[in-house]
Amino acid sequence: MNQTSPTNAQGPLSKHDIAALVARDIPHGAFVNLGIGQPTLVADHLSPGSGVVLHTENGMLNMGPAAKEGQVDPDLTNAGKVPVTELPGAAYFHHADSFAMMRGGHLDICVLGAFQVSAHGDLANWHTGAPDAIPAVGGAMDLAIGAKQVFVMMDLFTKDGTPKLVRECTYPLTGLACVNRVYTDLAVFDITPRGVSVRQTFGIDVPELEDRLDLRFLAEDA
Repeated sequence: MNQTSPTNAQGPLSKHDIAALVARDIPHGAFVNLGIGQPTLVADHLSPGSGVVLHTENGMLNMGPAAKEGQVDPDLTNAGKVPVTELPGAAYFHHADSFAMMRGGHLDICVLGAFQVSAHGDLANWHTGAPDAIPAVGGAMDLAIGAKQVFVMMDLFTKDGTPKLVRECTYPLTGLACVNRVYTDLAVFDITPRGVSVRQTFGIDVPELEDRLDLRFLAEDA
């Protein structure tokens, strides 16, 4: 069932607003990996009692929020080399063990950025295919296939207005039919086997979304 809410006049959302939405939707006690870029902001919006255990592919469990001034430890960073804090019970391990956790189905959710997500849930987030672009796959393929659910955080359109939620990805793929939910500055979408459902909009209505994206969403009673 579509869970579309009335248009929210506060849109478009900031990156921190989007991160707060993601943090709100992560179940208590989940094991979660936050990808490089926007997803790392989610750590700053998890409540102290959330019970969420954050995993980083460079070898840490129970990562805390980003380090503030006076808290920076140069040996304590996330996968994007951003200084972070640790929570009680934090553990450290070899990179290979970290990838075994990712590939072995031990993560409940991973939150990734994206260049494109298709209406089928295909993910493209490591290379635009441009001749001068630097590919950066990292552990994205392992996460996209290994995690039980994949959430994507991204702006809905590029700076020139090109949609990033598309019928078919045109960039090199990271994973097929792996994305479950997409959080953007203008709307939150569920990707299902039957199609795309709009959960919530921010400063835009559904007909305008359909027109700008050239997509048709699941009906409210679908």
